Amino acid sequence: MFPDCVVVIEHHAFQRAVLVKALNNSNIERVLSASTAEQAIGLLRLLPRVDIVFFDLADGSINHSDFLKVASELGNVQALVAYSELQPDLYRAVRQMKTLSGLKLLGLLDKPLQMQDLQRLLSNFKHRHSVLSMPDLSVPELIPEDQVRHGLAVGAFEAWYQPKFNLVDQQLFGVEALVRWRHPSRGMLLPRDLLGAVLAYDLIDEMLKQLLNQGIALLLHLQGQGEDLGLAFNLTASQLVRNELVEHILQCLQEHDLPGSALTFEVAESSLLDLPASALANLVRLREAGCGLSIDDFGLGFSSLRLLAQLPFKQIKLDGVFVQDLADPGNRAVVASSLALTQALRMDLVIEGVGSQFALDALVELGCHFGQGFHLAVPMSGADFCSWFNHYRSQQGLGKGPGEVK
Repeated sequence: MFPDCVVVIEHHAFQRAVLVKALNNSNIERVLSASTAEQAIGLLRLLPRVDIVFFDLADGSINHSDFLKVASELGNVQALVAYSELQPDLYRAVRQMKTLSGLKLLGLLDKPLQMQDLQRLLSNFKHRHSVLSMPDLSVPELIPEDQVRHGLAVGAFEAWYQPKFNLVDQQLFGVEALVRWRHPSRGMLLPRDLLGAVLAYDLIDEMLKQLLNQGIALLLHLQGQGEDLGLAFNLTASQLVRNELVEHILQCLQEHDLPGSALTFEVAESSLLDLPASALANLVRLREAGCGLSIDDFGLGFSSLRLLAQLPFKQIKLDGVFVQDLADPGNRAVVASSLALTQALRMDLVIEGVGSQFALDALVELGCHFGQGFHLAVPMSGADFCSWFNHYRSQQGLGKGPGEVK
């Protein structure tokens, strides 16, 4: 059975038009679209059956929670497809999911749309529709909203810190804040385990605010010891669309008398191609306040050279997939060309995923200066980082490098 009726929920008119046209060209009898969750809910209430709903999981302007709740209650939606630009951690997390709020998750489509991927998902629906209603217990259900809200309310979401180093002189130059969740029954959850739920319930701003508060407390503690370190946080493009989060960031800096340079915000490259004007304006506001801006997961997205030159970023982070095997000439070429690009754009290149001494030596030989990875230091809780940092300072006094700091 080929899908007869599908609904597209997409805030951006151009992206919505592209997907609707592609679905119409796929000979689907009825293709309906909505720009908001409210419009989509209205359509669901009028339709006896919807074979597939396409929606953007990363779009903070859409109330996913209400939509998924109503769709689950009505029971007329056969399957969901997430049509999103996601950072690699989020992408892997969503790819592992089989259901969202009890609804079958058929798959994930990247932006910009690739027709072969769309046809593959439509074919999967055709072959699998007879078992769509059967529960799949191989992958856990999306964490319920009440558990996520409770975790945020009791402070169970924690900032963990991974140091960044100058690879040449082995000096610490900054720290990246990464989220962890001490779940009461599931144990310690990593970003791949929790970010899908945080996005689905539009709680990612609340999570970031808590991580920001914890991170600023760490910076102030280090300042009391006479140490100044920069701290980086991950942002999605959808978080920049609304002004409220940026206002909160700037207010935090002012309240604690911190310079904007104390904070860096990393945005995935794949989300920059179709950046809304409001998001670009907020990037400029952060840059004007002195905050660092970094393009994360570089090499996995679709940014053009012209776009890179126009955006207010001063740092590029090369995805760690390219440094896992630096004996491969292709990977070395990617590193070398990325370094040349950042130098031409007067930007810094930070290498992610430095996992061995061989990789560290090869990167230094190629001319790279900045990096992070498990060979240098693993992510740590706030308390563990403070202990590690004190030990790091003592080891530096003995002339030892970051790879020797345990």
